[in-house]
Amino acid sequence: MAHYTGPKARINRRLGIDIFESSGAIKAAERKPQPPGMAVRPRKLSTYGEAMREKQKIKYYYGLGERQLRRLFLKAKRAQGNTGENLLLFCERRLDSVVRLAGFTKTRPQARQGVGHGHFLLNGKKHDIPSTLVGVGDSIHVKRRQNLSELYRGYQENFDGQLADWLTVGTANQEIVIARLPSKEEITLPVEVGMVVELLSR
Repeated sequence: MAHYTGPKARINRRLGIDIFESSGAIKAAERKPQPPGMAVRPRKLSTYGEAMREKQKIKYYYGLGERQLRRLFLKAKRAQGNTGENLLLFCERRLDSVVRLAGFTKTRPQARQGVGHGHFLLNGKKHDIPSTLVGVGDSIHVKRRQNLSELYRGYQENFDGQLADWLTVGTANQEIVIARLPSKEEITLPVEVGMVVELLSR
């Protein structure tokens, strides 16, 4: 799941949402918006099926494996506040997610790959773990190499999304600073997380 390489439009169609943001996947899903399969009439999902679908949204969107998701769920359960909101906020704070939300890549898989290849420094040190949770005051820089600077500057200049308000992004020095923690209103994935919490609590 964390390294899904199959047909992305198929996942978008199955889950009814643009989980994968690449233009090819979005265009293909627009041409064929119905879920994949040969059934003429869509089957109504059971409550369990709906919960599984919502869980799949989280896993595909943030690139999580089952064990990673359960670890984050246990961490969210121990934290103060609503478990479901905590779970999604932890996902938003992953290093690869922050790189994407700052407009340094077009998609989350790109961000995960860039972090995994050591293209970014966390607080001045090389860091290649996409799942690292960042905190207030942390800074992320593109590694000082001309080819990497040019690559990510191109993504920054062509970014047409909304930069996350909880991040301070420096275009000239290619720096991301965590100004504050995100709020529940700033979660970027529309999902019925309560159903997922119920499923994972079994």
